[in-house]
This record gives sequence, C-alpha cells and structure tokens, in this order.
Amino acid sequence: ARSKRQPLSLSRLVRHMAPHQDKIAVVVGTITDDVRLAKVPKLKVCALRLSEGARARIIKAGGEIITFDQLALRSPTGENTVLLQGPRKARECFKHMGKAPGQPNSHTKPFVRSKGRKFE
Repeated sequence: ARSKRQPLSLSRLVRHMAPHQDKIAVVVGTITDDVRLAKVPKLKVCALRLSEGARARIIKAGGEIITFDQLALRSPTGENTVLLQGPRKARECFKHMGKAPGQPNSHTKPFVRSKGRKFE
C-alpha cells in the first residue's frame, strides 16, 4: 500500500547510515533530497525511487544506486544491508487520530469544513 512506502529524506538516511559505513541502505519507498544537508557522504543505496536531486547528490559524492533485482543478485540473504523506512506517523491523517477533539488534554485535530466562527 502507498501508506507503507513513506518517503525518507536524504538527511535522515545519512544519519541512520553513519554507524554502518560499508553496508547497503535498503529503502522500500522514495528517497527525497534535503537542502538542509550540506555534505553527502559516499553511500550505497537501494530504493524504489529517488528524487532527481537526491540521485544527483549521491552519485556526485561517489555513491552507488542499485535496484532491488540487482540487490537480490548481490546479496540474496540480505547480508550487509540496513533496512530503513520513513516516518510512518507523519501523514496528515494521523493528526485526526487519538482522544476526541474538545476533550481535556486532547491535541486531536477535528474534521471541519473550514475555519471560522460558524464551523465546528
């Protein structure tokens, strides 16, 4: 399902791969570029999709991008790989879940047609 393929930013990928220097990062989803990240280290990445900016920055840093079928040939058991995913609860729909809106200590976002005096 689409909701299980969250995008992962390049900065988060770099942060998670710092302790795993020579391993391949496997992302079942999209890797997106992050302009806040100044320097991209050399990375080996396997992902379903990459944004154009992320692809360019990884290749410019001397990294490598492979597909899942290439990964299956290179590492059939998944050895020396790190499986990563984006933040699952970052979707907008999760803001509406939880304790009912209007209850004490509830930070749940109500479903309203529009903002204003006559709504909700």
